[in-house]
Parts: sequence; structure tokens; C-alpha cells
Amino acid sequence: MKLKIGVLGAGHLGKIHMKCIRELSDQYELVGFFDPDIQKAKEAAAQFELMPFHSIDSLLDSVDVVDIVTPTIYHFDCAAAAIRKFKHIFIEKPVTHTLDEAKALIKLANEAGIKAQVGHVERFNPAFTAVRQHLTQPKFIETHRLAQFNPRGTDVSVVLDLMIHDIDIVLAVTKANVRKVSASGVAVLSDTPDIANARLELDNGCVANLTASRISLKSMRKSRFFQRDAYISVDFLAKESEIVRMKEVHGEPDPFSVTIDLGEKGKKEILFDKPAIEANNAIKDELSSFANAINGLAPLEVPLEQGTRALEVALMILEKMKQASLLQLDE
Repeated sequence: MKLKIGVLGAGHLGKIHMKCIRELSDQYELVGFFDPDIQKAKEAAAQFELMPFHSIDSLLDSVDVVDIVTPTIYHFDCAAAAIRKFKHIFIEKPVTHTLDEAKALIKLANEAGIKAQVGHVERFNPAFTAVRQHLTQPKFIETHRLAQFNPRGTDVSVVLDLMIHDIDIVLAVTKANVRKVSASGVAVLSDTPDIANARLELDNGCVANLTASRISLKSMRKSRFFQRDAYISVDFLAKESEIVRMKEVHGEPDPFSVTIDLGEKGKKEILFDKPAIEANNAIKDELSSFANAINGLAPLEVPLEQGTRALEVALMILEKMKQASLLQLDE
């Protein structure tokens, strides 16, 4: 069934979403959008040849699905209004501004019986999907997400703006709960932390070391996963992956193979594999997956509960950063 969809927010990301929705014409009909910023509304209206709605309620009354691409502080009010009118919601990350708001949305969505998905777009990055089946039991994860400064997005800290992508990936891969958090961060150019590092200890024994910065001279979005007899690297920016495995060598090794001599423990051969990566539009794919979930063709990829877990861990990191800065002031 083709779904009537409306977009709340006509900023940079909102326009990207509208373009993707237009390209998913077999799944969605883009009915319109709403943005209280008159200039943004005019620009979007001209680009997409659509008349903007004059209120959220008028848009909600005309659609089946709402795509919420507003600043985070407005996520809860927009989502709650949509759910109360029994509209399915796609909501950008972070899911809400506070944990209480996220939990309230879960309750509202369950009561209304609607579908809701959170926009953790890196789940759909082809470099990640190409190796996800090989990420079985990582014991150590290291991530670096670095970006050049851009005033857009500084309404939240770098943890909620950038690091939350990697938090979500860590939680999705390990399927474990966070047992302990250590973190530090610094506000350099904005009023909230611009660079942060966090160490997560999970209850399955895995440790994740996450670094995020929005004041770097170059961009980087890399994650490295270490598990028994395997090292898996994912470059989310270049959209490349590599799997390095080790297997026991029986008899004499191939003279052209790369081997490690472990003495009494024998020898192991190192195997290198670079999976074929198919180019995609991750935002388009996540919106398409949501349409499939609404129509009962597939499960939700990132339900509200998972978006809430990522937010909860992000807020834990921010609290540890706050505690660390207060200790430094006391010294």
C-alpha cells in the first residue's frame, strides 16, 4: 500500500528526506511539509513545487505517516501529536531531548498501535551491512567519528550529534547492556562539548572506546571490531570494509600465504577479505524499510526502544563528562 507522508522540518536534512521520499514513489506519496521558518518553507516549496502546510495539525490530518526532521528539542511534541492522531512516525536521531520523553513516546506508540522508527542511518551504511553477519562476539570495539566544524547541529553536544551513531552500532552488534561508563569532553567552539571520548564496559565482557569530534581538520568515520580470530574494520565515510581472519595451519603453510608462528601452539594463516560494497542511499533505504515495516513486509529496523537505549547511554556519557569537569574545577 502506498503511504501518504508529510515531513516536519524543511531544513538541510528535511530537504534531503523530501528528495528521497520523492524517489520512493512506489511506496510513498509526499503530501507536503511544515516548517515555522518562513524562509525555509519558501525554499522547500520552490524546490519541490509543494505548498507548505500552515500548521502541524493540518499536515497530520492529511497523511498516514509523519517524517520528523526538526531540531531535537521539538521531537517529542511533534511525535506525540502525530501518535495521538494514530499516525506512524519516522523520527530522526536522537529520538528525543530527554529520556523521560523517549519513554513516554514508547508508551504512547504502544497504546496507539502505530509503527515508529528512529533514524539511526548508519545501520544502513553499505560498509556496515556488508560485514554485519560476521560481527558475532566482538570483545573490543574502537570508533572514531571526526568532522569539521559546522554550526548546524550544535544545538546538542557532539555526543548526541555524532557519537550517538556509534553508540547505536555498538549496542546493535553486542546486544548487551552497558555496565560502566567513563568519559571526558571539552567545549571549544560552542556551548556544549565539541570533542569527547567514552569507554563503555558491557555486561558481556566487551569494551568499546568511542571518540567523537566536530572540530577536526579532516573527517573520519571508522570503527574497528576485534573478536576471537578476527578483526573487522568498517569505514563508514569511504564505505569500505575489511575482514582479517586467522585459521590454524595444518602441515606446511602455503609459501605465499601470510602466517604467524606461535611456537608450541602451531601456526596460523592470516586471511584478508574485502567484501564487495554496493553503493546505496542510506537515508532512502531507511525510509523504504519503514514503509515495508508499516505494510507488514519486514520488522522495524530501529524501533523506539533501540533509539531510547542509544539516547540513554549518550546521556550517561554526558553525565560522566559533567562529573569529570566538576572534579577538575574542584582541583
